[in-house]
Amino acid sequence: MITSVLVANRGEIACRVFRTCREAGIRTVAVHSDADETALHVRLADAAVRLPGTASADTYLRGDLIVKAAVAAGADAVHPGYGFLSENADFARAVTDAGLTWIGPPPEAIEAMASKTRAKELLGIAPLDRVTEADLPVLVKAAAGGGGRGMRVVRRLADLDDALTAARAEAVSAFGDGEVFVEPYVENGRHVEVQILADTHGTVWALGTRDCSLQRRHQKVIEEAPAPGLSPRLDAELRETAVRAARAVSYVGAGTVEFLVDAHGRAHFLEMNTRLQVEHPVTEAVFGVDLVALQLRVAEGHALETDPPPARGHAVEARLYAEDPAHGWAPQTGRLHRLAVPDGIRLDTGCTDGDEIGVHYDPMLAKAVAHAPTRAEAVRRLAGALERAAVHGPVTNRDLLVRSLRHEEFASARMDTGFYDRHLADLTAPAPAPDPLAPLAAALADAHGRSRFGGWRNVPSQPQVKRYTMAGEEHEVRYRHTRTGLTADGVRVVHADARLVVLEADGVRHRYEVARYGDQVHVGATRLTALPRFPDPTAQHAPGSLLAPMPGTVVRVAEGLTEGASVEAGQPLLWLEAMKMEHRITAPATGTLTALKAVPGQQVTVGSLLAVVQEA
Repeated sequence: MITSVLVANRGEIACRVFRTCREAGIRTVAVHSDADETALHVRLADAAVRLPGTASADTYLRGDLIVKAAVAAGADAVHPGYGFLSENADFARAVTDAGLTWIGPPPEAIEAMASKTRAKELLGIAPLDRVTEADLPVLVKAAAGGGGRGMRVVRRLADLDDALTAARAEAVSAFGDGEVFVEPYVENGRHVEVQILADTHGTVWALGTRDCSLQRRHQKVIEEAPAPGLSPRLDAELRETAVRAARAVSYVGAGTVEFLVDAHGRAHFLEMNTRLQVEHPVTEAVFGVDLVALQLRVAEGHALETDPPPARGHAVEARLYAEDPAHGWAPQTGRLHRLAVPDGIRLDTGCTDGDEIGVHYDPMLAKAVAHAPTRAEAVRRLAGALERAAVHGPVTNRDLLVRSLRHEEFASARMDTGFYDRHLADLTAPAPAPDPLAPLAAALADAHGRSRFGGWRNVPSQPQVKRYTMAGEEHEVRYRHTRTGLTADGVRVVHADARLVVLEADGVRHRYEVARYGDQVHVGATRLTALPRFPDPTAQHAPGSLLAPMPGTVVRVAEGLTEGASVEAGQPLLWLEAMKMEHRITAPATGTLTALKAVPGQQVTVGSLLAVVQEA
């Protein structure tokens, strides 16, 4: 029987596994990089072992160090989570060779299925060895791992070599394996998958389907179970194929078989992920199970019931990322001041109030999950909860999630993997009618907060002016201090203090919870930036300056690029890595590179000058 589990992972999934272990009375052990020394998963564990360094290659991808940590901490089992070493057969063998229980599939099954190239060969599907114009578009894909890393869509043959280079570099960084392959790219297909669970006694469950079509950069954003709108024939085909794939490799534990369903309803096998998936909570909600608890029981040798429990209702999950969808999905960093959702919504997270969001790892802050009797009810419930959630700190994709859930194409279950390619501009446009009272509420809360220090010192008749930016536009508000309190033209101030403002306009009363962190103000779900009364002059950058859009590391500069070189508009100049993803910096215009400040290995902050291109 398992008594102590080390989770060879970090963040949200480590916290998720620890929760089930605590409920089962199992001791927990965390590992952490130097960057994660005070992370939530470390604070939740009964014991923790340091992995020196910050880069994944030096820490969470060092299987030898993790096995030593498990032995040193007295763990008798290892759970890999997802990502990192979760699909590494050598790591699984090292765990069992050390006399520990591996909470996952046999190494032989991992080798057969975790490599997408070998998985396709097993099912009789050959990758593209020689790409021609007739094959385009194609997808360059990492053979190991997942999460959208090491993937590039190629629409021109001239771009293939660069895509292969970038995908290999990203795959090595994320998974420690640079093998990539090329396959046909199914345009605007639906991403549908089947959750499987198998024991050592020959039972294989197919726990329904999930739809994960809403993706950015091949990484899932919104997932749901069951996948809506599948014909009974296709649903049965997907389940049968998933079970057949599991039995073909004597699979044990939790896994996922993924497909692309094209516009004609044909299913194309993608891969089998030999691990727990990020989106497993929607399956748990629909089937009323704890997949981590079942993983533990299977690892202990217990048999599953002959049939899985019946499905009930519909569940939808949204991934909350610290990123700016309106600016190339740029990762965001900074302090997470507050994160809270309304009651009744499941929130799986690896961070909590006051945590610092850094640049080293995935930008996902949390997963919010809603379950209801019908799809429409679950979608409505999740959208409303996200809209009311307190998300105070770095810029996130929260507004994008709410708009996506309420988009007619998603509501009618007609979405596909091209959803954000078609709708991103509309989904990230400033709100057409932001709450006009939000800036006033912010100003009144700020005025009350400052009034505690020295009382009202202003002339009662003199109006006070505050300026804010909201939804990309500047707003000016005016209010007055009077002997009876704060007043504003056309609005009755029912109540105002530093945290709560109640206003009445046109006979309707509005209640606002206000929180301020420096110049950032959150009024309910509305985010504002307070503008200084007397703006300080700032240094101006030369025209054509390329500034770092995010904090990160310069991983490489284009070969042969030097100051004085001629460049073409759109030409890649250098690459930044932030939160395990590579971001290409290109020339804004055709001209001359007059300055090149970036060098490989350099750490940069937002706004750092990387290069200057003087337009011809």
